[in-house]
Amino acid sequence: GALQALRHGSSGTFTALALVAENVIRASILFAMYAIFEILSDQSQGIAVVPFFSDPSHRFVALTTLLLGLSLGLSSLTGQRHLDLLKRTSEKLNTYSEWLLGRDLLASLIADPHALTLTRRERAVLFADIRGFTSWCEVRTPEAIVALINRYYDVAESVLNRHRAIKFKFSADEVMAVFPTASEATASARELNSEFAALLEEHGLGAGIGIHAGPLVEGLLGSGGVKFYDVIGDTVNTAKRIEGAAAAGEILISESARGGLAAGERREIQVKGKEAPLAVFVLE
Repeated sequence: GALQALRHGSSGTFTALALVAENVIRASILFAMYAIFEILSDQSQGIAVVPFFSDPSHRFVALTTLLLGLSLGLSSLTGQRHLDLLKRTSEKLNTYSEWLLGRDLLASLIADPHALTLTRRERAVLFADIRGFTSWCEVRTPEAIVALINRYYDVAESVLNRHRAIKFKFSADEVMAVFPTASEATASARELNSEFAALLEEHGLGAGIGIHAGPLVEGLLGSGGVKFYDVIGDTVNTAKRIEGAAAAGEILISESARGGLAAGERREIQVKGKEAPLAVFVLE
C-alpha cells in the first residue's frame, strides 16, 4: 500500500522500480505463508533464519517466489507502459477528432455509430467573412496575418460554443456555423459582430455576417477512406450569398431566418443562381 501511494505520486524510474518492488512483495506473501506453515508444522527447527534456509526445499521455494515476483513486476511494468502509451494516443486522437467534428458531434458518434448518417434536416446556417482582408494581407508579413487569424478564430470558437453551434469550421478568413434554430444563429451573430468589431477595427477591418434557415442534408461525406462532417444544400449556398452582400459590421438575415424577430431595413439582393431577387433584413 505504501509503494502504491508513492508510485501514484511520482513518475519516471522511481515509479518503475516501485511497481516491480510492489509485485515482488506481493509474491513474497506466498512465501511468508509457506514459511509460517513449515515452522508451525515442525517446531524442532524453531524460527531462526539459518536453520530454516538450510533446507534445500525452503531455498527453492524462496527463489521461485522471488523470480515469480520479478516476472510479475516486469510484466506489469510493460503492461503499464503500453497502457500509458494507449492513453496518450487516445487523448491525442480525441483532440484531433474534436477538431474535425466538434465535441458534441463526436460524443453523438461514439454513442451511436449511425448518428451522423446523411439526413435531411431543418437548420440555420451562418457565414462570416472579413471585408478587405486580401488587400490588408498584401502589406503584412505572414506571421502578422496568422496572428490575427488565430485571434479571429479564438473569438469565433468561444462565441459559437456558447450558442450551441452544432458544427463550425474555418477557412482562411471565413467562418461557417450550423445551428439547430434560427434564434440561436441570430443571437450568435449579434455577439460575433460585437466581438469581431473589437478585434478588427484597430486594423481597419470589419466582418460581414449572413444567415439563412431551411432544409439541408448533413452528416458524414467522403470516400471509403476519408470522411468528414458537412452540410449540403441550397440553404448553405444561399447563406453564403447573403453574407457576401453584407457590409463590414453588418448582419443580414433571410425571411426564413428572421422568424418573429424585429429587424431593420428590408433589402432585395440578387443572388447568383437564382432568378428572383432575395429579400433580406438588417439585423439590429
